[in-house]
Amino acid sequence: MDRATFDELPTSEAARLVREVGPQVCVFPINGTRRWFILEHGHDDTKDFSESYLDAMTKRHIELYKLFFDHGVDTLLTPIFGPDLLERGDEYTRMAVEGMARLGTHPDFLSFYEAYDVRVRFYGDYQHYLVPTEADYLSSIFNRITRETLSHDQHRLFFGIFAHDAVETVAALSAEFYDEHGYVPDKRTLVKLYYGEHVACVDLFIGFDKFSAFDMPLVSTGEEDLYFTVAPSPYLTQRQLRAILYDHIYARPEQRTDYSDLASDEWALMREFYHANLGKTQGVGARQISGSFWHPLPQVELPENLKDAS
Repeated sequence: MDRATFDELPTSEAARLVREVGPQVCVFPINGTRRWFILEHGHDDTKDFSESYLDAMTKRHIELYKLFFDHGVDTLLTPIFGPDLLERGDEYTRMAVEGMARLGTHPDFLSFYEAYDVRVRFYGDYQHYLVPTEADYLSSIFNRITRETLSHDQHRLFFGIFAHDAVETVAALSAEFYDEHGYVPDKRTLVKLYYGEHVACVDLFIGFDKFSAFDMPLVSTGEEDLYFTVAPSPYLTQRQLRAILYDHIYARPEQRTDYSDLASDEWALMREFYHANLGKTQGVGARQISGSFWHPLPQVELPENLKDAS
């Protein structure tokens, strides 16, 4: 199937094709949210910034989760908070804590979990970081919504909180398991202990900004397909997700190439492409003079014979 045809499919049909290749585990950290909010909703001094921001993000998060689930993605891992965000100050941290509380208390989230039959879990070393703070109440909220959605089995949504480094947590889980059972846990058991249930290896990761993949302990193998949006994550569109899913399902999978079978014209086209892009590196970017934001620089140049493929 060509991409133009895939783009025009009804959503239900696109979802069927995605599910046909097997359950998909996608990591989608939603980043660049403050930039998106200020650019698209403005900064109205007559309204409380924190409340307006959280209301907008609640709505947009749910819309994005629905977009993925409607397109056949089975499992979403979405890292939402890490220790680097603590460096943004007390005001940002308070706003983030309230946002995390909404995941288990806001009526719109609760209605979404029910309507889409979403099982919710939280992973990461959040108890270690939250217990000594005023945000320790979040753990009880996370535990409650996990219990309340335990019977949901259509979709799975894992929120990553302080999931940046799982080494010590995994070591502790292994030691506890050994003490109880008398043998070392295998990988599948460790994944279940860490995430609350088994999670298959990640199929695709969709990030934003500088190229880096993160916060998917134990389920990252290096085989996942990596994608990075140029605009902040909340700008993700249906057409953009369709392009990613098409690439993931149809363009990237391939049998190992036997280069001895390539025809001379195929060798010539490959050489033309590589020579057109000598010295170019994907992931290289620039920072504006003011230092306000980093952006990638265009790198790839397509020879005429390849432009139709884009």
